[in-house]
Amino acid sequence: MKILVRAPNWIGDQILAYPFFYWLRQSYPEAQITVVCVDWVLDIQFRASVNEIHVLPRAGGAGKWERFRLLEEVAGELKGRGPWDLGISLPNSFSAAWLLYRSGCRERRGYGFEGRGFLLTDRRDFEELQGIPRAESYLRLAFPKEAKPESLDDFFPKLPENNLDEPVPGVVDHFNSVAEWGVSEALSLPRGDYWILAPGSQAESRRWPLEYFSVLARRIAQSTDLQGVIVGGPLEAPLASRLCADLSLRLLDRTAQGPLPRLSGLFSSARFSVVNDSGLAHLSALHGCTTFVVWGAGDPRHTKPLGPGRVQLIFNPIECWPCERNTCFQLPAAQLQCLKGIQADSVFEEIRRVVRGTIPFRD
Repeated sequence: MKILVRAPNWIGDQILAYPFFYWLRQSYPEAQITVVCVDWVLDIQFRASVNEIHVLPRAGGAGKWERFRLLEEVAGELKGRGPWDLGISLPNSFSAAWLLYRSGCRERRGYGFEGRGFLLTDRRDFEELQGIPRAESYLRLAFPKEAKPESLDDFFPKLPENNLDEPVPGVVDHFNSVAEWGVSEALSLPRGDYWILAPGSQAESRRWPLEYFSVLARRIAQSTDLQGVIVGGPLEAPLASRLCADLSLRLLDRTAQGPLPRLSGLFSSARFSVVNDSGLAHLSALHGCTTFVVWGAGDPRHTKPLGPGRVQLIFNPIECWPCERNTCFQLPAAQLQCLKGIQADSVFEEIRRVVRGTIPFRD
């Protein structure tokens, strides 16, 4: 059997698709599974669950006809590698379903959205997606419509409220970044215990103000012996420089250090992380790190990070929340109050409440 999967386009969504890829392989152990993805999520494809990865070319600033031509070119190449018995579209875009159709997939599975339902032979009702985690919507696509899907709740261990207790085992007790992502050159770990802060996010409506991160780092530096480690990509490097300029915050800059999988060991060994609603929040939870997410405009019912790590969301549910917009639409006086209303002191108290049993705090 040959299966073609169109993978999600975003880091967080790709990580949320881990249960889908795991159970797809369990359901079709002998299948030849090929995943099609954009290049910025290439490094985090789950290689233990797939046989081959095909990377889509970047369209850049090309017009819609040039993008269509590139899509047709890729579809023609994939069709030559067929025939494909099953195609699964995780993105809900028209172009993803079109790719499966033009690649010659005999059965095409996905959610009916953006007028693409006629391209799918196993069309799922888009209403199923309302109010359920995105990871679950992906997971359902790993199984035929008439089959009962595996439970997302049983996938990772269930963590008790008391951090000192043993978690209830799940299907996957820990994420193996070496097997899945081929991590061979991880970043060196700091000496002693440390925590992680990730101040970046592509959307302004999901970025906690940098000065709030500074206040939080100062409270942690004054109250514990932990060093802070700043992570992120090249866009976060200037933010890290500004924070590290204050030596009293005891911060180490590890931004712009290469592909995401290099951060695996850093998150696995951290005492906790404080992150925005971003791809790094999902990376943190996946690696078992206790993760505090300062939550902005997103809807946690859909995109709350998933993993064996404890995830604590800290949010300020104002009247317009959650809007799920990348840019705040409120008047200047009310801009980003879902984030600005979350004070650093309240985040610090939440951290202390959750991890105090394992980390000593100076009162």
